[in-house]
Amino acid sequence: MTPFLGQIQAFGFNFAPRGWAICQGQLLPISQYSALFALIGTTFGGDGRTSFGLPDLRSRSIVGIGNGPGQDNISWGERGGNHTHTMTVAQMPQHNHSVKVGVNTGTGDEASSTSVLSSSANSFSEDVTPGASLGGVTQSNMGSGQAYNIRNPYLGIYVCIALQGVFPSRS
Repeated sequence: MTPFLGQIQAFGFNFAPRGWAICQGQLLPISQYSALFALIGTTFGGDGRTSFGLPDLRSRSIVGIGNGPGQDNISWGERGGNHTHTMTVAQMPQHNHSVKVGVNTGTGDEASSTSVLSSSANSFSEDVTPGASLGGVTQSNMGSGQAYNIRNPYLGIYVCIALQGVFPSRS
């Protein structure tokens, strides 16, 4: 079957067949591929005077144009998305962390030989009411701000564009 000029096709083998080019964003001369340039122009790159670009589908998924219910509008040739994301505090849902610190009275009148709260060892306290509030507790921010992968599962194959073929007619 003869392909349409500019048709994009996935292949299970590891090369571009004759008359096809792997979609890697390479620039082609308009003088040599004027029919293909007439179809895609500079949508994928090039200066439009001497060169034009092929789509670059390395590490990219193909998505249909337009928008479905509740979806973003995608234009022809638009690039979007990220391979990784670093979440910021502003993107986290509002939440809090509660901390409870109990206070119990000890027995006797001997100083503790271990650290008590933020005081050093050998501290002594009297007149402590069980269940009393000790005041605020400061909590440090957690996390390291590292980017995490958000890529869908994938399988790498060769995606090519037809450099030769039937010029498509509009219906």
